[in-house]
Amino acid sequence: MFFIFGFGTKRQNLGFGQTRTCPRCHNTTQWQRVREFKQFTLFFIPVARWKRRQLEVCGICGAAIEA
Repeated sequence: MFFIFGFGTKRQNLGFGQTRTCPRCHNTTQWQRVREFKQFTLFFIPVARWKRRQLEVCGICGAAIEA
C-alpha cells in the first residue's frame, strides 16, 4: 500500500490592492492582494489548511506586507 501526500504554501490571487511605494525597490505601483496559507494534501485533495493570512505583494520585486 502507498500514499501520495504533499505539503506546501499556496497563494490565491484576490485582485488589486492599494497603490503604494515599495520599501524594497522604491517604485510606486498598484500592489496585488493575495491570500496565503499552508496546506497538507492526501491524494491531491486538501485535507488541512493553517496559517492563513492576507498579503499585498509588490508587482515589481515581490516584496510582501500584511494587509
